[in-house]
Amino acid sequence: MSKIEIVNGYKEYIKNKEKIVVLNNINTKFEEGKTYAIMGNSGSGKTTLLNILGTLDVLTSGKMLIDSEEILRLKENEKAYIRMKKIGFIFQEFYLNQYMTVQENIMQPMYINKEYDKTAKKQRTNELIEMMGLSQRKKHYPKELSGGEQQRVAIARALANKPDIILADEPTGNLDKNNEQKIFEILNSLSKNGKCVIIVSHSNVVKKYADIILNLEEGKLK
Repeated sequence: MSKIEIVNGYKEYIKNKEKIVVLNNINTKFEEGKTYAIMGNSGSGKTTLLNILGTLDVLTSGKMLIDSEEILRLKENEKAYIRMKKIGFIFQEFYLNQYMTVQENIMQPMYINKEYDKTAKKQRTNELIEMMGLSQRKKHYPKELSGGEQQRVAIARALANKPDIILADEPTGNLDKNNEQKIFEILNSLSKNGKCVIIVSHSNVVKKYADIILNLEEGKLK
């Protein structure tokens, strides 16, 4: 089943009165249970595409649907609700709160989710800590963790509200080869458990873990 679909997707920017086409006639589907790798040269529009998939940016023209719902028609608060419920974001820089413990960082997204009471927040956080192998680190602060551990915290945080879609923007860009492999293994295992995982990466290692590889060249996905 398609989680995300783009139909005739077109994105342009105007800079110094010059039109810059970033995405041109994109037609693609992203399905649950699969890992997608989006690759391409720097400046090819990969992050722009990921931001559009995550409803942080919008197409200039065309359609994007999440679970068959057309996103362009939604108000900002409706898109924010979709991000909270359906989408988990993972970034190269981790973006952990340096003044919060591992446990507190993971729990943070659940504070805006009214479906979680205090007991449910704690239970879900402990599940994710166990899943990511961070049981011995839950009271530690980010500065006390390795890069690989910080990214595992970031992944756990992205999973806090049980999203069906995981968007990862260069998730291994700051990691060594050993930790890079571990992170790709975790992301791939999430797709095997039914999630739609979309990874933007420069690393050829991602090809080993992706079910589908998409190359973005001159605004087109190939």
